[in-house]
Amino acid sequence: MTFMWPQVLLGLAGVPLLALAYILMQRRRRKYAVRYASLALVRDAVGRGPGIKRHIPAAVYLLALAAMVVAMARPQAPVEVPRNTGTVVLTIDVSGSMQATDVKPNRMEATKDAARQFVERQPKGVKIGIVSFSDFGALVQAPTRDKDLVLQAIDRLRPQRGTNIGGGLQVALDAVYEGADMPRPDRTPEPNGPQAGRPPGVAAPRVTPAPRADGSKAPPASIVLVSDGESNVGPPPLEVAQEAVNTGVKIYTIGIGTKEGSTLRIQGRSVFTRLDEESLKGMADMTGGRYMTATSEAELNKVYEELAREREFEKEKTEVTFMVTLGALVLSIIGGLLSLLWFNRLP
Repeated sequence: MTFMWPQVLLGLAGVPLLALAYILMQRRRRKYAVRYASLALVRDAVGRGPGIKRHIPAAVYLLALAAMVVAMARPQAPVEVPRNTGTVVLTIDVSGSMQATDVKPNRMEATKDAARQFVERQPKGVKIGIVSFSDFGALVQAPTRDKDLVLQAIDRLRPQRGTNIGGGLQVALDAVYEGADMPRPDRTPEPNGPQAGRPPGVAAPRVTPAPRADGSKAPPASIVLVSDGESNVGPPPLEVAQEAVNTGVKIYTIGIGTKEGSTLRIQGRSVFTRLDEESLKGMADMTGGRYMTATSEAELNKVYEELAREREFEKEKTEVTFMVTLGALVLSIIGGLLSLLWFNRLP
């Protein structure tokens, strides 16, 4: 738990001072009681005293006072809140290897079927976009709240050729900026072209996100990337993922297929494809997302179902002043009721 006004917590120092004052007052009462000639006669006349009950209402009131001071400091805590707004871009591999049948009926059709269910589970306020990638990334459907348009875009996906995960991720990030109304950051160009390799030890260019024009916080945005193989063309995926890190966009990655791989014929030639988990895990870990794998259509549907729940409820640092204030009110009522019940008066 954190506090927006932590300096107010200095007021908690007054609580033990009040407790000390209460103790001194109780000792003073005992001192006056000793002046009676016979304490035994007083006890016989008055009967058994309230004992420890006398101190309980005062202790409860001190706790209530402490809770009020904490509430004034405006505490914050991670709380799961529903996400009814935001942008999610489904980035789907449509390389030729997606025709492999190790996931029935094949990887492509299983992915499309699970994607449709994911779209149906999203809250109405969420914008959904579709990006496909093979040799290059392509925006199939710009982020929209119209689920029918998104479902039609998924139906149009067809397997093609190479695997350019980095290129697909760049297009997905551009779609996120558009859908979430986020300004596109400046991408520093490579000295020898945007996809050229760099000498060992030379860091990737850092992307600096531009602030929104009105200074407000951008809606939550994330990318769900589905792939079955290694990126064999285009910019390195982990370098493109760095841009997502800088702009606060989470990337959830789904590996479809098996680690052992499979061989299929594409355009008359045999092609071996296997799941590249290292790259997919790296992108998810870098951005605070999650990597999941699916080796069957049922597993893929389960993965999308989990992602739908994660997007609907995410932990966010929220002010919980009302909860602490409610606790203080409850303690005050309890202290008052006990005092009225036992002593027929308020403390």
